[in-house]
Amino acid sequence: MKILIIEDEKVLADSLKIMLSSKGFEAEAVYDGESGEQYAMLNIYDLIILDIMLPKKNGYQVAKSIREQHNTTPILMLTAKSDVADRVQGLDSGADYYLTKPFDARELLACVNALLRRQGSQVNELGFGNTRLDMESASLICGDNSIRLSAREFEVMRMLMVSGTNHISKETLLTKVWGYDSNAVENHVEVYVGFLRKKLSSIGSDVRIEAVRRLGYHLECDEKC
Repeated sequence: MKILIIEDEKVLADSLKIMLSSKGFEAEAVYDGESGEQYAMLNIYDLIILDIMLPKKNGYQVAKSIREQHNTTPILMLTAKSDVADRVQGLDSGADYYLTKPFDARELLACVNALLRRQGSQVNELGFGNTRLDMESASLICGDNSIRLSAREFEVMRMLMVSGTNHISKETLLTKVWGYDSNAVENHVEVYVGFLRKKLSSIGSDVRIEAVRRLGYHLECDEKC
């Protein structure tokens, strides 16, 4: 499960990242509203933890913009603003839950787990063309045929499925799948795209992963999708 933390207090953001990682989550942190919105709209996260008082764009604006772009990722607002009016504004802007600072780590984890369970019950698979990506088994399925994916193959395919016909760059794939601190290079992305192309072909999928120079990858299919 991927969690995006949008919090300008770097010490707190990094502490949350460490805590969530220790519980088995994959967490990333960004420190301003504009960057947070851009990351959120990649549609690769299962949950967003969002502060209100952010530079460049506040949390209310970020949540509202995310919802206006039809992104349904659960949003947990985590903030020092505790007035009823602030809570109402947060929920009205698109947040699913509102937790005030200071908070108990156990309560935060309970909220995270509750929102992720709700999300998991809604999204079990992604589809494109005649092919589905099962989120629980990490398998590509086409008719009666299926094939399991490795962890990185699954993450690359998930991002491609979410992006669909829209381009996603090698740099984005590299950062989101391998991480900022990885020594991986763009060739790693090319290798895994090659693995996925072979696996798609092996199950009779009509989905193709197309590459466009300087833009990255997108999906197409032989029949009209």
